[in-house]
Amino acid sequence: MDERRPAPPQSPRPEFSRIVSVAHLGEGDEVHRLAADAAERAALARRFGLLALERFEVEARLSRERGGGVRLAAQIAAELVQECVVSLEPVAGLIAEEFTLFYRPGASDRHEVVEAEAEEVEPLVGDEVDIGEAAAQQLSLAIDPFPRAPGAHLPAPPEDTGAALPHPFAALERLRRRR
Repeated sequence: MDERRPAPPQSPRPEFSRIVSVAHLGEGDEVHRLAADAAERAALARRFGLLALERFEVEARLSRERGGGVRLAAQIAAELVQECVVSLEPVAGLIAEEFTLFYRPGASDRHEVVEAEAEEVEPLVGDEVDIGEAAAQQLSLAIDPFPRAPGAHLPAPPEDTGAALPHPFAALERLRRRR
């Protein structure tokens, strides 16, 4: 009897993965400057529904925290093109954001909040932090969900004539009465 089990599905590798070992972190900050190449930017643009991601750069500082945790403080800068939600024209945009994440060994999969600063705590798996994926997730949060081209506006709603709209189930009620 063959007892082979299928291999568990592997999650796809992130488009902009930059895994850094934090095992050697000392008391000072470790600075990483990253830039996505053309293929990574194209893959991120597909992932986030952008027409183009023309630039994506990250400056990240890793530091050791008490209790074996790691602090990631980073700045992201991006130039992107989205589709206007009204006219469907291309809309260029710039993003410049800062974020901070804390990684803690043994942290659960659910997000925790640290002190009054309301920073999220992520689980530290092994001795590695994926700076690239953390930055890509922050980029996704900074993207305008409803971009509009200059001068684009929605058409005015139809004027209220005062006539009541028919009940959505009125036709079914008429059929029921016939029977």
